[in-house]
Amino acid sequence: MTNQKDGIVKTVIVLVCFIILVISGFAWKMNQPVIMTDQQLRVNGAIVLKPPRIFSDFNLVDHHGNDFSKEQLKGVWTMIFFGFTQCPDVCPTTMAILNETYSKLKDAEKDNLQIVLLTLDPERDSVEKLADYVPYFNQDFIGVTGNKHLIRRLTAEINIAYSQVPLGKNEYTIDHSSQIVLINPKGDYHGFFKAPHSEVMLRQTWRSIYATFN
Repeated sequence: MTNQKDGIVKTVIVLVCFIILVISGFAWKMNQPVIMTDQQLRVNGAIVLKPPRIFSDFNLVDHHGNDFSKEQLKGVWTMIFFGFTQCPDVCPTTMAILNETYSKLKDAEKDNLQIVLLTLDPERDSVEKLADYVPYFNQDFIGVTGNKHLIRRLTAEINIAYSQVPLGKNEYTIDHSSQIVLINPKGDYHGFFKAPHSEVMLRQTWRSIYATFN
């Protein structure tokens, strides 16, 4: 009788261990990047440029008051969203999605990705204004402003369209593209993520691009 009980206990232990292994394996697999083809990336809103596009250097300033140029784009991936702090809807929504995306990445992935809000309204978006605005979404995010002519040249080279729209006396808004630009660790324009954005698609497509980059 004792031997029979021992056998049952051993069987239960083996089954429990097996179930734990299956669950662990499933969880591990679910946490791995899904490698997508270019077509699958496009369907999910990510456009990869082949070859990546080289663009001119620039000299701007981040919300800490530090220089921000192409040098700050090298060594890590960068997602750049071009917007402005007085944007009423698209910009805060996109920044919130970027925060959700970034927050769900692994620590190693976060170490290899920086998120930048580059203003299209440098006349109103000072360093101090960005320092109040950008960290609200995430303390790790970077706000960038600077000379409006340098910003215009940069946006022209990476296909960001925008224009100033008058609202009334001395008031205006900015009509602008809403894609998120992707810069690879070599500092080249690697592609972009089309709107509308979602945390799931943004995270999964970037993980695929990140995992297959040479």
